[in-house]
Amino acid sequence: MKKTPVALIVDDEPDILQLLGITLSRMDIDTKKAETLTQARELLAQNTFDFCLTDMRLPDGDGIDLIKHIQQNYNQMPVALITAHGNMETAIDAMKAGAFDFLSKPVDLTALRSLINNAIQLNAHPKENQATNNKQQLNKSKKQLIGDSEIMLALKQTILKLARSQAPVYINGESGTGKELVAKLIHHKGPRAAKSFVPVNCGAIPSELMESEFFGHKKGSFTGAVADKKGLFQAAEGGTLFLDEVAELPLAMQVKLLRAIQEKSIRPIGSDSEISVDTRILSASHKDLLELVHSGDFRQDLFYRINVIEINVPALRERKEDIKKLARYLLDQLAITHGIEQASITKEAFLALCDYDFPGNIRELENILERALTMASDETIRTIDLNLPSPSSNHAQTDHSVSSRNHLPLDEYLANIESEEIMRALEKSHGNKTKAAKALGISFRAMRYKLEKLNIHLD
Repeated sequence: MKKTPVALIVDDEPDILQLLGITLSRMDIDTKKAETLTQARELLAQNTFDFCLTDMRLPDGDGIDLIKHIQQNYNQMPVALITAHGNMETAIDAMKAGAFDFLSKPVDLTALRSLINNAIQLNAHPKENQATNNKQQLNKSKKQLIGDSEIMLALKQTILKLARSQAPVYINGESGTGKELVAKLIHHKGPRAAKSFVPVNCGAIPSELMESEFFGHKKGSFTGAVADKKGLFQAAEGGTLFLDEVAELPLAMQVKLLRAIQEKSIRPIGSDSEISVDTRILSASHKDLLELVHSGDFRQDLFYRINVIEINVPALRERKEDIKKLARYLLDQLAITHGIEQASITKEAFLALCDYDFPGNIRELENILERALTMASDETIRTIDLNLPSPSSNHAQTDHSVSSRNHLPLDEYLANIESEEIMRALEKSHGNKTKAAKALGISFRAMRYKLEKLNIHLD
């Protein structure tokens, strides 16, 4: 028999308690009510609750005191804070203290029901949810967070903790460290896993199209608007919107984004009314956002709104003990892509990888292994196949000096090398792809994959 959820609601206003009680009752949720912090603590000690809703102002304390008490003594129970309208600083303080989410007065019943459903989903049949989330994670993301170093184990624990919250999270880390993967895991391990994870590279959207992309538009609202269009916030409804490279947002768009996040509503271009949105915001950048705040290139209020909780993804050079496991995982993936039974690497080549600082992090490791496997004489990668910079140039690249590749992005630089080698092999074989693949030490299937990936077309 399905257990009826039980909620604790805490507010010193009888009208609010009644409204919340009626709303939860219609959702088949039992409630117990408290008007003070003391009463709430007594009820918590005597009962088991599935979640808690608390007002900020109480006669003998405040809601954040209760949140801290619950975090310390009942940390598996989600608790949400009800704040005065527009009091975002309080909401942010609450989420930093461990609140699951927040609501503003006057309470929007649609937002309340959504919050409650998320809270119930978080603790309903944890084992079943975990299995479902793991399956969704495997289906939606081929990559995993690989590594057993102390710093990575701590990161994995932090991800699990953040998945239980609805607080905005800012993911900090160098390019190529796996910030989007961390965002996906936070989404897939949380109560929003069944809904969409929508990633957007803020630096890839033309400034004149940003408002339409984020908020959508109505038909006829501007030249070329031939139909209604939903924006990214609506696409992520009930799920997660991941703002990658958020530092690239122009200031004008930062203002509009801030309002959408604070009000939990958007206004499509050409619309006369606002639309409520239920979207969790995760963001990331390889730039120092605080430095950009100080220079005036990023709004301080937006910074504190998206940076309620910050998580740092370590550079690969900070966890070199994970390189062996990462390399093995990547080689297994490459073997599948290249259509070979197994790709291996010599001990000497592996030691060379461990001695390299990887300024491009995991993305660079993957590119190096892919190029090495393509260039290797057989299915075993040797040190010479890695084509790693000498130690002196390695240190120079760590200091962001890339003169050896003429300031080209690493991906483009490695792609150029691959293209040159493949074209050279094709010329020697007079365009015979089978012979060229054999000369390069790769399968014909891998050759076709490379030609398509590098956009090489033969007449």
